[in-house]
Amino acid sequence: MLKNGTYAAWFRTSLADGTGTVHVADGRLWGSDAIMRYDGTYEVDGERFSVVLTATRHSEGHQTVFGTDDLVVRLEGLASGTIATATGGADAVPDLAFEVTLIPSQDVTPEPPPDLPMPKFDPGKLPKLPKRSSR
Repeated sequence: MLKNGTYAAWFRTSLADGTGTVHVADGRLWGSDAIMRYDGTYEVDGERFSVVLTATRHSEGHQTVFGTDDLVVRLEGLASGTIATATGGADAVPDLAFEVTLIPSQDVTPEPPPDLPMPKFDPGKLPKLPKRSSR
């Protein structure tokens, strides 16, 4: 089952591949990568799911994996275990197959636990620059 949460998205076509972040919650999904923004809906039937999303460019940069901007993308997928995979395509380029893998993001503690002491800064442990020769 496709669960609510944040996923790392790995996607590809025969033209290119890329990565992004996708958020999934209660039938809606949204996310982005370095140049595109995604927004859409999904339906779940057991382990199977279907997605319809729009992808629009938010920044200048390289070509998209479809070779064009501002797309409607349709996907059919399977969520087995923690990983979800889907295939489909964009309406604007129907002969170009699209594959995506969604991997749930893991919560990472950004700071050390409060019971551990912070290491003391010792400038004597910094690397030494070579001495300049005077001419």
